[in-house]
Amino acid sequence: MGRIATAAIVSLWVIPVSILVNRIVPDPYMDEIFHIPQAQRYCNGDFMSWDPMITTPPGLYYLSLVHVAALFPIKCFLLLASSFPEVCSTAVLRSVNGILAVLCSILVYEIITHLRPALDDRKATLFATVLTLYPLHWFFTFLYYTDVASLTAVLAMYLACLKKKYLFSALLGAMAVVIRQTNIIWMLFVVCSEVIDITMAHRKDSVEVDDLKASNKGTILSTLNTGVDVSSNLRRRNAKGNAKAGTFYRKNASSTSQTSGLLHEIQAIVLTSWRIKWKLLVSFSPFFFVLLAFVAFLFWNGSVVLGAKEAHVVSPHFAQIMYFSLVSALLAAPLHFTISHALDLFQSFWKNRLLGIFILLLALIAGLLSVHFFSITHPYLLADNRHYTFYLWRKILKFHWSMKYLMVPFYVYSWFSIFRLLDKTRRRIWILVYFFATSAVLIPAPLIEFRYYTIPFYFFVLHIDVNDSRSWLLIGILYTILDVFTMEMFLFRPFQWDHEPGVQRFIW
Repeated sequence: MGRIATAAIVSLWVIPVSILVNRIVPDPYMDEIFHIPQAQRYCNGDFMSWDPMITTPPGLYYLSLVHVAALFPIKCFLLLASSFPEVCSTAVLRSVNGILAVLCSILVYEIITHLRPALDDRKATLFATVLTLYPLHWFFTFLYYTDVASLTAVLAMYLACLKKKYLFSALLGAMAVVIRQTNIIWMLFVVCSEVIDITMAHRKDSVEVDDLKASNKGTILSTLNTGVDVSSNLRRRNAKGNAKAGTFYRKNASSTSQTSGLLHEIQAIVLTSWRIKWKLLVSFSPFFFVLLAFVAFLFWNGSVVLGAKEAHVVSPHFAQIMYFSLVSALLAAPLHFTISHALDLFQSFWKNRLLGIFILLLALIAGLLSVHFFSITHPYLLADNRHYTFYLWRKILKFHWSMKYLMVPFYVYSWFSIFRLLDKTRRRIWILVYFFATSAVLIPAPLIEFRYYTIPFYFFVLHIDVNDSRSWLLIGILYTILDVFTMEMFLFRPFQWDHEPGVQRFIW
């Protein structure tokens, strides 16, 4: 029932808001002026033409063809070329993301219930519904952008991997990469996450077997010395050992924060991976072929992006991960900015004062160096006042020369807050891999785009254990206010440029 309820709730706003957007903004806007004509070429059977301004692969356009074929099967079957411009209209193409948003909400629900099986359906539905309101995801549900399709494909890949359907997961991973190239990083992250789970579970099994063998051996020696019936005592001891093993597994499944240090985890994973290397190679070989195909694409294309390469040159934009941490913390403010959480974070540092102070100083220095030497001002950021980042950059970060340095403590706090929340449920090696994946996606991007933060934000929120419905309701209220504000600005606060004709609108 939970997944049906989630889909129904999400549909309640997807349908009316989609109608409203298409009525007020019927023509392609912003990046849609590239994506929609390209999709319409595909609808007309022209797969060879390509707009040089489009940076992402054609995955969204292929999904659109499937969507159109499902909506208009007779026209597609008869191949009535004259009807395709009408069939692949702006409204129909935008509706692809509406369908995917509903599917995405179901995937979020399934992942939550898989990772936290003890959570009841009502809370899982609440959490999934709130996450669907995430402003960057919600807004682009109603436009023909790649963001919703990208997130949906990545979450579908992750869910399939969690359910041990590795071949299907790899196929979904390939689809995610064909939608957006940087999803290759999230495919590798998903593989690493599953390898961590498999190796640590295998290690626990090995420890339990060794303990049971030692226990049985001690029982046999004891019965030989005391003359008690051997088979009877063995059965009794085995029963007790199995009961303890069951408790051990349940305890560790729900409290991974009790794991040992990071270095010990890395050592355990490396050693265990070597012991079961053939099992891992066979299980994850489909992902390896996807990776090989991506490497071949890089050699063929000469760049990660397809078009507009001069505007999307890979750059060491380390400040980008600073911005991500603060934006993500602000968009989950009831989880990060509370007295109890701040005290908990302080106590985690105070347990080992010297190490805590050293790590804090190191993080502050790294943050200062990042914003000083590796803060990139992209020409698009300065030239386009339709994006909110334009105003945040000019009104906050460029308000005074010292502002970018004064913001560093907030960036550092946000990252440590994210780490602390994850540390309560995930192994430290998992958190490290998550940080590397987020950095690998964001650092090379020279342009500040909050849309790039969506997938790492979802992976963060899906893996924290916050059962407080009040916090989730507050987040839902925050998202609703932002969604209403941004959509109201987009639809009802148009403006014009003096140097260019046409109506301009505010957008993320």
